[in-house]
Amino acid sequence: MEARTIETGLGTGSRTIADLVPLAAERYADKPAQRFKVGDQWQDLTYRELGDRVREVALGLVSLGIEPGDKVSILSHTRPEWTHACFGIVGAGATFVTIYQTNSPEECEYVLAHSDSRAVFAEDAEQVAKIRAVRERLPQLEHVIVFDPSGLEGDDFITLDQLRERGRAIEASEYERRYRSVTRDDICLYIYTSGTTGPPKGCLLSHGNYRDITDAVVSQAVLETDDVAYLFLPLAHAFAILIQFASIDLGVTIAYWSRDPQKIVQDLQEVKPTYLPSVPRIFEKIYALATAAAPDKEQLEKAVELGLKVRLAEARGEPVPEELRKAFERADEELFSKVRAIFGGRLRQATTGAAPIAKEILEFFYACGVPVMEGYGMTETATVATVNEPDDFRFGSVGKPLPGVEVKIAEDGEILVRGPNIFRGYYKEEEATRRAIDPEGWLHTGDIGRIDEDGFLYITGRKKDIIITAGGKNITPANIENQLKQSPWISQAVVIGDRRPYLVALITLDPENAPQLAAKLGIEESDPAKLAADPRVREEIQKVVDEVNSHFGRVEQIKKFAILPHDFS
Repeated sequence: MEARTIETGLGTGSRTIADLVPLAAERYADKPAQRFKVGDQWQDLTYRELGDRVREVALGLVSLGIEPGDKVSILSHTRPEWTHACFGIVGAGATFVTIYQTNSPEECEYVLAHSDSRAVFAEDAEQVAKIRAVRERLPQLEHVIVFDPSGLEGDDFITLDQLRERGRAIEASEYERRYRSVTRDDICLYIYTSGTTGPPKGCLLSHGNYRDITDAVVSQAVLETDDVAYLFLPLAHAFAILIQFASIDLGVTIAYWSRDPQKIVQDLQEVKPTYLPSVPRIFEKIYALATAAAPDKEQLEKAVELGLKVRLAEARGEPVPEELRKAFERADEELFSKVRAIFGGRLRQATTGAAPIAKEILEFFYACGVPVMEGYGMTETATVATVNEPDDFRFGSVGKPLPGVEVKIAEDGEILVRGPNIFRGYYKEEEATRRAIDPEGWLHTGDIGRIDEDGFLYITGRKKDIIITAGGKNITPANIENQLKQSPWISQAVVIGDRRPYLVALITLDPENAPQLAAKLGIEESDPAKLAADPRVREEIQKVVDEVNSHFGRVEQIKKFAILPHDFS
């Protein structure tokens, strides 16, 4: 598929990620850039204020001796300061390196050492403790900067406030000189991705990679300038980083989660976002709860069918018969509006990626008036390569290539991607880079797929994940796993069966729904680890497996399963 042309003239007009915030601060000025919770109250930071903070951080890094091309890591949850640090680093001409806040001290050590990071932003005492545990083995690490120093003692760190104070003492012209000197070919960030074997590989992504894919996203109206985008995804991940870049380019308000997984729905209802980037698990959980609460499954299916029929007709500009309209309005009052209210009632669009999502779930939310558009990509494509759009989508597909991006299917079924968003290689891994990108510039994704006659891409499996049974049958486990995860009782499922006579599954219980499962079965104990061993729970999960098996041929059915005591990490 040939690449589409990127529409220009939208956003800030920045050349790189380094000049994005200065231009956004000038263009959007007093518009809210960041929304975050302090205590029980949501507070705003304007684009002008964001620009000031980023400048202070950048110049603070300059005061510490950070030079263009140096690497500075960020070890933190998603929060406003993460954004200040990220843009401060690139504004100083340096490269930022992301580290998940869930990483162990040893994993942090690997990334900090391998990336040659001279400094690291650490969120709080918990993250500083990880760095302290390994710092004697990191001679190149000179500075630790802490967002929240509560409970910390010692002289081996400085606070973010102290860094900004240092930055205020340096002429602003140095900041302008630094960010204007950054080129599209300069490396913007390293993201370390885990493989099936060996240590993580550092993906090198240039300013041009992310500037071009940001332009593509902006041109497709994935985000709109008046949007409020709720961000709970880890900013250590490429998906959240792209949403952050595109939001600032368009002047969108980013509402940061309150950093409590149990309060995501509460956040949504308070913030009332119009755009939600998410992973399938959030939608799977809400879908499972909504369907489990429905007293009549047949009526629910009819309501979803009705909602789909009406909304798709409206999308095509077709008239809706009066009788159908009245039935739809009843369903909207009884079901659809309640689902929309979970998301705050104003959601214009959601985007999902990073893992497969069942077609039934997408249809359910679309019927409810919550369009969840699925996309596809990976860190090596600067987050994304294809995406569905509200006015051009197919349920079950991952959409069409974004402008500037080419996609084709190799002879063996592997999805190949080419475009300005393809990463610059793996840091210190030349052989792995040559295996990933062929001489013609095509990235070999490792995913298996097909493209339909209308240009929509469908992911059918993973080259390394295809199960070939002892009988020679090729099976895609993701399809079966997705069906199992639609149960409110199941958190994760892994199907195994390569070179074996039949399929088996490893299943974990959903810890949030464990109390409801225990109550339903009359079990006093609600600890998932203990429930996993209870025969009554096994009998209930067997019903789920039997239901899923009914949708697949005999060779694709789960013959045995085990319930593990803990969720996968």
